[in-house]
Amino acid sequence: MAGGDSHFDASAFEQSLEQRQPRRWIGWRLRAMVLAAMLGCGLVFVLMRSLAASPHLDATWQPTARGQLTLLASPVPALADRAGLTLEQLWVPGHAPLALDELLLQRTGRWLVDDEQRERFLQQQRQLSALLAQGQVRLAFSDGSSVTVDTPPRGTGGLGLLFWPFTAFALLLYLVGWGVLLLRPGLRTALYALMVWCQGFNLLLIGAENVRGLGLPPGFGGIDLMLRLTLDVVTAGAAACAYAVYPRRLPEARPIFAAVAIVVAAWTLAAYAGWLPQLWRATQAVVLGLGAMATAVVAWSYRLAADPVIAVMRRFTSIAVGTLALVSIAVALSQHLAGAAPAVAAVAAVIWYLFLASLLLLVPFLSRSRQVLREFALVAGIGTVASSLDLIFVALFALGPLASLVLALGLGLGVYVAARQWILNRMVGARVLTTERTFEQLYRVAREVHDHPEHTPQLLARLLRDLFDPLEMLWLPHRLPAARVVGGGAALYVPLPDEPDAAEPAQVLVMRHANHGQRIFTEDDAQLAARVVEQVLRAVAYDRAVERGRTEERQRIAQDLHDDIGARLLTLMYKAGDRDIEDYIRHTLQDLKTLTRGLAATEHRLSHAVGEWKADLQQRLQPAQLQLHWSFQADRDLPLTVGQWSGLTRILRELVSNAIYHADATQVDVQLQLEAGTLHLRVADDGKGGDPAAWTHGLGLGGVRKRVRALGGQVQWLANGERGIACEVVLPGFDGAAPT
Repeated sequence: MAGGDSHFDASAFEQSLEQRQPRRWIGWRLRAMVLAAMLGCGLVFVLMRSLAASPHLDATWQPTARGQLTLLASPVPALADRAGLTLEQLWVPGHAPLALDELLLQRTGRWLVDDEQRERFLQQQRQLSALLAQGQVRLAFSDGSSVTVDTPPRGTGGLGLLFWPFTAFALLLYLVGWGVLLLRPGLRTALYALMVWCQGFNLLLIGAENVRGLGLPPGFGGIDLMLRLTLDVVTAGAAACAYAVYPRRLPEARPIFAAVAIVVAAWTLAAYAGWLPQLWRATQAVVLGLGAMATAVVAWSYRLAADPVIAVMRRFTSIAVGTLALVSIAVALSQHLAGAAPAVAAVAAVIWYLFLASLLLLVPFLSRSRQVLREFALVAGIGTVASSLDLIFVALFALGPLASLVLALGLGLGVYVAARQWILNRMVGARVLTTERTFEQLYRVAREVHDHPEHTPQLLARLLRDLFDPLEMLWLPHRLPAARVVGGGAALYVPLPDEPDAAEPAQVLVMRHANHGQRIFTEDDAQLAARVVEQVLRAVAYDRAVERGRTEERQRIAQDLHDDIGARLLTLMYKAGDRDIEDYIRHTLQDLKTLTRGLAATEHRLSHAVGEWKADLQQRLQPAQLQLHWSFQADRDLPLTVGQWSGLTRILRELVSNAIYHADATQVDVQLQLEAGTLHLRVADDGKGGDPAAWTHGLGLGGVRKRVRALGGQVQWLANGERGIACEVVLPGFDGAAPT
């Protein structure tokens, strides 16, 4: 546990508490947030109106292996009975017919690798928009029939089911970006907001691509292409810059900013000027290069300071860049494949965007993120891998579509099931503790707190250290109402009481860098820490209540024995006509006195108990004319619990009674030694002895074994030289040392 040499002093503690205080959404922040929400909703409304007003051909098509289009279904009556036919021609009188191939089903050129193919796609979209704008188009099919159908505006009902969840997710990202920026205006939050807005806009465009039927607003394809490319390049550049200033500013932040600005500016100039003959490959190279740069920057930052927040960000970045590289390889290979390969490539890209968006959404809520968001990110990441592997298997191993899909899904599900917890640990740092381990630790610490209440903070700190394995722990005098996570998960503050019965916590345990800096603290950790402390204190309070009840009951029984049985025995002693009977009753009264005194007391000092035991044994041995040899040594004097006192008293009495009534001995040797927390007891006699292994253990010896076992010790009987028997008892746990 760290002490005064820690870099985390009280001033840092106070500052972190101030930073954790929630900002009130009043004044200019509230007005700015409302204005931003209105602007975002306005942008969505404009896009929705544009899509709804665009003419379309309401039909579902599927590409064949030869690149032709087959009609699957259509709500248009003139087309409904032509399902399964191949479209041969689409035209409007007075206009050139439209070139028909699988590119017509593409909604974006963002993931078209070949420049010539991409240009043909843009030309088809422009020509299709012009034909649909005429209000009617003619379609010729493979059976020789042709039909004229209307191309009305799509309307909001034609936006499709996927448009709304993508739009909602995009708005969520947009508002989260504004919220983070308004809460803590600064360079790093501005860079984060820029990344979130770019990917939110990406999701909005992806939602627009999922509208029903053929036809998009005029010019949408070209705008969508360049805008999507620009958004990806800006996101990668902003990530590299953000890691130069978050969580801490690097000394070389300015050169990093300059390098990113040069790369982004050079790509923008070349792309918009048409100087890049291989636009897709060049853009992917720039995005992956900036992603690799971001990974290197965050790894560099982690080497300078092993902060768990940086470790999580490094994992996020590595996973995002790695999956993007996998998707890029799959898309590049799919350009040579016909059939559904382009559609699978588009799906893989869309899943990757969802994965990236979920990671970005996790960033400001790392320590407070819930399982649903983490699971969504995990499923999206594995979906990206599975769909990319599907394309790679088809391209490299010539597998059929069904076989490749089954193999990819099997691998994805296998990874999810087998490595789910490991992936979550790597991504966010969630750690699940087993119920058995937690219960054992709680029980052990609760017993120690009960026995040593003055060491309550140290014992609870030891338990929390075992649970979270922090890199650093320190104490600060402060009153905190509840456990909380600060520094984005870098530290966890847990209020602890000085005593189990304290009215409120008097100090705070600060734990920094969970799992030795390999993960962050989360709100789940804060709740777990609070519950652990609460359960320990409850267990101690319950034990104390039970102990009070037992003490009160023992005192009542002792009082009844003293007042009732003791008075009766005293009367019998005075009425006894025989001297031996009178002595026997007197000894019985002495035993009763010892018993009642022991029952009434809550604890006994070892030195006092030894004196009582010696006097008691002498009174028992004297009438039988046996000599007592007594030896006692102890390295400390400590209190005995009622259970320890009672057990030892009865063990000594039973062993001495055996020597009196069964051994035919002349002397009894009792040795007691307390050393290093272990009590050694040896009772030996010089009687007739025998082989202990051949004894039949009745109630007496069986009772001795039972009591020794209840005290957690061991017992054995041995031959005492040539004559007699020795019983040796070893009882650990008699340690009054303070816990560490």
